[in-house]
Amino acid sequence: MFLVPDFKGITIFPYDTRFPFMRYKGICLVASLIAMVLSVILIATVGFNFGVDFKGGSMIEVQHKSGPVDLASLRQKLGSLGLGEVQIQEFGSPDDVLIRVEQQPGGEEAQQEAVKKVLEALGDDYVQRRVEVVGPAVSSELRTTGMIAVLVSLVGICVYIWFRFEWQFAIGAVLALAHDVLLVAGLFALFQWDFDLSIVAALLTILGYSVNDTVVVSDRIRENLRKYKRMDLDELLNLSINETLSRTILTGLTTLVVLVVLFLIGGEVIRYFSLAMLLGVIIGTYSSIFISAPVLGYTGIKRDWGAEKAKKPSAVASKA
Repeated sequence: MFLVPDFKGITIFPYDTRFPFMRYKGICLVASLIAMVLSVILIATVGFNFGVDFKGGSMIEVQHKSGPVDLASLRQKLGSLGLGEVQIQEFGSPDDVLIRVEQQPGGEEAQQEAVKKVLEALGDDYVQRRVEVVGPAVSSELRTTGMIAVLVSLVGICVYIWFRFEWQFAIGAVLALAHDVLLVAGLFALFQWDFDLSIVAALLTILGYSVNDTVVVSDRIRENLRKYKRMDLDELLNLSINETLSRTILTGLTTLVVLVVLFLIGGEVIRYFSLAMLLGVIIGTYSSIFISAPVLGYTGIKRDWGAEKAKKPSAVASKA
């Protein structure tokens, strides 16, 4: 007979941890709102460094016949063609290269001519694997649909939180999610990192991750509102956040480990996607603690959802 050890799991923070998060709720909310406004200003004035997906251009995938590619030499060779910005990166293996050529003035014919020049400059040392040309009309449509996807996701999450909890929870959740998306987008505008369809996918993933964190904290807050009817609201919010803190930090850390590995060794193709996700997880963890929960302290919240239902039958009985 084998004895199975009684393993109860690992807790980063003891269950009775009481970090005074609500003491800093005003400072954090003001700082977050300022960061959101600055992000909007950056996006409106500086704008994004759109990739080929969003501003049009050509993507050419080639394979070097003689082993790993000398990227510096290739950049110098293609940079002298006079085609504007030409981005070159490894694609999967050191032998494969993805070349991005910006949209050329002169329409589709000029774009095809640019592709031809690149292929001629590469010569017989490379095997052509794939060529994709994205026109300005398609790139404009992709930008529009990308923005619509993010906005529709925000509205859908708002409706879900509203029906599952209360409107006060929905306000906190939407403010936190808008904060996460705006700050990540603002950083991409500030540092002019490549912004393409993969970043839109990252923003949508960040929304899903962040709302999951927010729902866990909101569930505990609702539970404690029913359990501690006379506890001060700020104290109750502190208690709820502290009780879910280990889960929040553990989930964030395990996700960050994977994303750091992807960022460091995943290659250029997913580097900015990994970076967007890294920023989103860190900012999303912050917002679930310092934005979505503290908003309840400012908007007010009912202390017991079951009280009204309990009163109705007794009122009917007294009339009888």
